[in-house]
Amino acid sequence: MRFVLLLVLLVLIGCEKTPTGRVQLALVPDTYMAEIGGDAFDQMRQQRPIEQDTAVNQLVQCVAEEVIVAAKARYPTADMPETWQVVVFDDPSPNAFALPGGRIGVHAGLLRVAKTPAQLAAVIGHEVGHVLADHGNERLTQELGIEAALLLVGLFSEGELRQAQLLQALGIGAHLGIALPFSRAHEDEADRMGLAIMAKAGFDPRQSVVLWRNMADAGGDQPPEFLSTHPAHDSRIEKLQQNMGEALEIFGAAHPAGCSS
Repeated sequence: MRFVLLLVLLVLIGCEKTPTGRVQLALVPDTYMAEIGGDAFDQMRQQRPIEQDTAVNQLVQCVAEEVIVAAKARYPTADMPETWQVVVFDDPSPNAFALPGGRIGVHAGLLRVAKTPAQLAAVIGHEVGHVLADHGNERLTQELGIEAALLLVGLFSEGELRQAQLLQALGIGAHLGIALPFSRAHEDEADRMGLAIMAKAGFDPRQSVVLWRNMADAGGDQPPEFLSTHPAHDSRIEKLQQNMGEALEIFGAAHPAGCSS
């Protein structure tokens, strides 16, 4: 009975709100999340080739810096890493990701789909949104279960979970940087936050719609939405357009971004 009461109390304590106001349960210490993200990112940098094209690196760094500054301004109360590492990997797949602790990875192949700085900002803003909303922590808590999460915060003495298990739960184990699908709620929230962030950074938010049309053209047929935790392209575009009015107001008050392709 005491255990049940303690568990209920900890769950209540662990319930927080994301920057958009959604209630979430995230029990893993932020310092541990940052450590996991840092270890995985370091391993990636050792195992994967780094893009050497100066122009590509400068563009990605410029857009990322603008997005990060805008994210701090748009969501000032959100817990945010003090410093960020941004690396462009020499990988032809159109992909990008962000890990806890402020690590952003961009595949050079993304620039074949994100054809303008604003479209690239839509992707990076989305990934930064995942980090600011602590989606990795929330998903890890769900994957491991509350009891395992409580183990992490030292409330039981049975021992610590191996880091490999944590990496697997985060989806950054055998497939480094290729995260397991976030839930639809996470994807929708990251899209909404990313749209506001890119607009705050001075990138035209309407380019986010163009980006996902490009993604649809590049990706071919998707599985039915009910078979995937990721929204179908049409559904994603529809929700982006629903939030476009607010984003355009933010964009109208922002200074134009200084990144050029």
